[in-house]
Amino acid sequence: MFLPEPNAFQEHEQLFKTFGELADNNGIEIYLIGGFVRDIFLLRDSKDIDIVVIGKGIDFAKKVAQKLSHSKFSFFENFGTAQVLFQDLVIEFVGARKESYELNSRKPFVEAGSLKDDQERRDLTINALSIGLNKNNYGQIVDPFKGLDDLDHQIIRTPMDPDKTFSDDPLRMMRAIRFASQLGFRIEEKTYDGIVRNKERIKIISQERITDELNKIILSPVPSIGFEYLFDTGLLHLIFPEMANLFGVETINKNSHKDNFYHTLQVLDNLCKLSNDLWLRWAAILHDIAKPATKRYEPGVGWTFHGHEDKGSRMVKPIFTKLKLPLNEKMKFVEKLVLLHLRPIVLSQNIVTDSAIRRVMVEAGEDIEALMMLCRSDITSKNEKKVERIKQNFFIVEEKMKNVVEKDTLRNWQPPITGNDILKSFHIERPQQIGLLKNAVREAILDDKVSDNFGDAMLFLKEFASSLGIKEKTQEN
Repeated sequence: MFLPEPNAFQEHEQLFKTFGELADNNGIEIYLIGGFVRDIFLLRDSKDIDIVVIGKGIDFAKKVAQKLSHSKFSFFENFGTAQVLFQDLVIEFVGARKESYELNSRKPFVEAGSLKDDQERRDLTINALSIGLNKNNYGQIVDPFKGLDDLDHQIIRTPMDPDKTFSDDPLRMMRAIRFASQLGFRIEEKTYDGIVRNKERIKIISQERITDELNKIILSPVPSIGFEYLFDTGLLHLIFPEMANLFGVETINKNSHKDNFYHTLQVLDNLCKLSNDLWLRWAAILHDIAKPATKRYEPGVGWTFHGHEDKGSRMVKPIFTKLKLPLNEKMKFVEKLVLLHLRPIVLSQNIVTDSAIRRVMVEAGEDIEALMMLCRSDITSKNEKKVERIKQNFFIVEEKMKNVVEKDTLRNWQPPITGNDILKSFHIERPQQIGLLKNAVREAILDDKVSDNFGDAMLFLKEFASSLGIKEKTQEN
């Protein structure tokens, strides 16, 4: 098969010819290999270039370093690799190798090998493609496992026996699913069965590596493809059981609830059409995570999930901790959105008041747009008329938000009376009383009972404090 035109190979041809001539002058064989070659045929832009050297990759890279000016080289002697940053490219040189693995480790025993050995150790046929760079084979495609056919037919398949490929390095199971999700490809039957048989081997992989692949699945154009493969193969039950537990429908007295696993995937896919933000996508994944724990059947009412937003928000940190996700502002963002995700939907089902709108905006703060995107994505039902009605009401809520005068100041709004003001003005016997008074002012302002200025708020607070038996300091004897 010929390379498509125009292509990335042609774009960097002068660089590749320089490498080829240097290799010829030193009696060395070199090949482009892996993702860069795959992406040529997928017409995807790629800035990461892998070059396999039949021999010592570092030795050849040092010769390249003498040839390329205005570049930055890094040499990793322990791994036998070298990396060069040249213009906007990241180029890695590695010696061809063959690998063997011990049963309980994904660290291979490595020895020098041929191009064929190096291609056999690759995870997928589409990642084993290579292109010759020497004069005698320049531009020729080396495709021993019919990776081009798999690209053409949109198939994910291992180059060797999938049991060996996945047992040797179980992370390849996650990578196979990740590429299926990123590219919209189908995992070939024998490869799929190999994942099912070897899924327990994922336990020897570090959580950081698993989560890295999981995040790449989440960032793919249609993440549900990856999550359905993770669920159907049984991997999801091992790496993220809280999400797998969302699966299933229970029926009592002919009343059934929706399958919250597939609902979550639909919400996630909907959101992906609106945002590429990883943490907003995580909020979509976790927005109903507590439904299994809060599910109840109430006669005459049906299925309820009371408090799932609050419990779900409290589940975020344990899940982030287990998955080795960052315990920082990103986590707090997800916690907030999970906690608030029902609020705009509830508003859309009732007569909307400015005070109700104001309350949601204050609680969401800077994240109000993200919350609205999540809630818009959460409008799912098989009843098209119901979906259309909720969407129309939701549009009214969004328009109301635009028209609330305080919109800009509400993002980081705080009541005009502080804790220090309360301590100066009232005889406080217990610390809890400070929070009680502050919250009373806040609620009164949000409900339009009091204007948002210090004087009016203090008049309200004096009356409220008096009703609780809390005295002003000026009244003390």
